[in-house]
Amino acid sequence: MLKTNRLHLLYLGSAVFTALNIVLIVHDFYWLSALPLALALLLMLFFSLDKLLLLLVFLTPLSVKYRHESLGFTIDLPVEPLIVGVMLLFFLKLAYERRYDMRLLRHPVTILLIIQLLWMLITAVSSEMPLVSFKYFVSRLWYVTAFYFAGIYLFREVRNMKRFFWLFGTALALVVVVSTFRHYTVGFERMMGYWAVRPFFNDHTHYGAVLALVAPFFAVMTFNRADTVLRRRLSLGFFLLFGLGILLSYSRASWVSLMFAAAGFAILVFRLKFRYLLAGMILVLGSLFLFQTEIVMHLERNQQESSGDFSEHLRSVSNITSDASNLERINRWRSAYRMAQERPVLGWGPGTYQFLYAPFQRSEYYTIITTHFGDLGNAHSEYIGPLAESGLPGMLLMLALSLAVIATGVKLYKRAPTRQMRLLALGITLGLITYFSHGFLNNFLDTDKASVPFWGMIAMLVAMDVFFTSRTEGK
Repeated sequence: MLKTNRLHLLYLGSAVFTALNIVLIVHDFYWLSALPLALALLLMLFFSLDKLLLLLVFLTPLSVKYRHESLGFTIDLPVEPLIVGVMLLFFLKLAYERRYDMRLLRHPVTILLIIQLLWMLITAVSSEMPLVSFKYFVSRLWYVTAFYFAGIYLFREVRNMKRFFWLFGTALALVVVVSTFRHYTVGFERMMGYWAVRPFFNDHTHYGAVLALVAPFFAVMTFNRADTVLRRRLSLGFFLLFGLGILLSYSRASWVSLMFAAAGFAILVFRLKFRYLLAGMILVLGSLFLFQTEIVMHLERNQQESSGDFSEHLRSVSNITSDASNLERINRWRSAYRMAQERPVLGWGPGTYQFLYAPFQRSEYYTIITTHFGDLGNAHSEYIGPLAESGLPGMLLMLALSLAVIATGVKLYKRAPTRQMRLLALGITLGLITYFSHGFLNNFLDTDKASVPFWGMIAMLVAMDVFFTSRTEGK
């Protein structure tokens, strides 16, 4: 009897909801239609956080930026509100249970990350624009919390690492197909390629950086004998598709970052001795110092500008004389350096560079794309940006975090207990090498599409190091 009454209530509730929704749609009110989805997401938030995180991973490449003009804020829909919910739930759970795996907290990457967040908070308090800095800090916090601190527990199962990449990669592949088709309709013209990636990405460099971040995983997984033949072929297909996307992005920084990944691959796979690498680095740095005048003169003779021809476009990377993009990047770096000279320790505050760098520009370094108001973006560097915004400690902490992550990945590749885990570590490490090298020329960690895979991949390395290799070594 009770079961029948519940069924009748369900039917009655569904009928009322449907009727009410029809009436509202007739009057151009559509939000009630989203209520079932909102309730489902809310249930996942409280009762199935792992599935919600994986859903967010899939939705991230497909998210679009929404700007509310009157309130003056932007948000990536639908993922950012859900990521905020994950962060709040994580902190509530932490406050209630009062425990977190101490092995994770003692890991060098976690320690550096916590110090970096604390320093960002300190410099937000001393910021020239506190509201901007606190918004920037909170934005960084919700990505780190959701996909590093909460994500680590998701990656206690190796299969979830693969699910992460396949979900993100599948959605990203859809974006590449759509963008490539749109690019094809205009004859693959270089400048139109910048438009073809919208609304999913704000520009071609962002698009290229994210593709380069995840492409190495699929390249490496084509050699994973633990996978089925079908999955290995799909991995190869994804890698080739992402490679095409990177090529057509005309993002020179992404092309260069893949060269760094290729160098990292050669070093790891062929097990080059550290002493040879150290000797090579000393030789390169010494040559740069001794022949710096000749090198600059050679670079200044390069007049090749950005072009639709791939080889010419690549050669324009070193054009510091006439290429507007390169010169504007140098202008931004010089401005950041002058800002750091005035506030070398605390900086001007996280997220403030784009609002404050204009007065630090010098007319002799202006380019055709320079604005006197300084309203066209950030410092174009994951390292120089923090130098201006959080002082020298901010830059050093980012560099230290990069080195600690790469060191963890290298250690895992050498000591992982299984071949599959070794390949996972290799693919993740090579992907992160592309981003850390790309970070010298651009910065995208204030966006969901870069932050979600970036912090998630770092969490995978730490999870493997803590939950698998440490356990194996202890036996």
